Amino acid sequence: MKNIIVGIDFSPNSINALKHAVAISLKSGGALHLVWVKSPSTKRIIDTDIKENISQIVQTKLSELLKDCKAEAPKSEARSVILEGKPANEMIKYASNLTDSLIVIGTHGASGFEEMFVGSNAFKIVSMSPVPVMVLREGIQINRDLTQILVPIDTSFETLQKMKYAIKFAKAFSAKILLLGVISEQPETKHIVSVQLGHAMRMLEQANIRHDWTSIEIKGNISKEVVDFAKKLDVNLMIIMREEEQEFSDFWLGTTTRQILNSTPMPLLIIPNITHFAITR
Repeated sequence: MKNIIVGIDFSPNSINALKHAVAISLKSGGALHLVWVKSPSTKRIIDTDIKENISQIVQTKLSELLKDCKAEAPKSEARSVILEGKPANEMIKYASNLTDSLIVIGTHGASGFEEMFVGSNAFKIVSMSPVPVMVLREGIQINRDLTQILVPIDTSFETLQKMKYAIKFAKAFSAKILLLGVISEQPETKHIVSVQLGHAMRMLEQANIRHDWTSIEIKGNISKEVVDFAKKLDVNLMIIMREEEQEFSDFWLGTTTRQILNSTPMPLLIIPNITHFAITR
């Protein structure tokens, strides 16, 4: 991760996301970009008396955060950026113009400065971003030194795209990867998932990454069963694809994605389907 873009709205959630981003920067050497977006809703929410000085106020606040970043990661490059427009669009545009970038965001804000990444903006970033997005839901205070990374593997070809990023994080943090075969009740999925797990394990062996694997047969709510599994193993990062096999698309993209973001006690790294982008472009 050469460039780590952090969505800042000065809420406790965005500050928590920044702390995780700093930990990633420390391990990977990636540059930190603290991004605040002046949006139309900002103008409506911020007190009329300070509208004219909003950029100056924000820059002062960002400078304070930069000092904290430098204190914790003195060797990391860090900069602050103020953009204007729709938060999701501007964040994605900014990240897309950088090489090997990662977006890190919290999922909830409240009022004033804190309105930037409330609800739909986080999901817009997740659904539209051509670069990976790490999402931390409200209240996540997990150990930032990643030791166990969970990578669900299903029947889709795209599922193996996660492995590139899983290996990057595992190398940076000297972490162990836990592969989880996700099997539906359809008989043919067991063999397909087994083959995919084999491919994934060979990739990890070639990269000299510590790993283990297991499989679960999904009988109920897929998000609940995967999250429950992650909780039992005390996982502190889960990596999923944004675009998966059709039968799992509701899990990774639809309402169940909201369920997992609302219930998972660990950060979630969501990887875009590069095949999808290659076709649509």
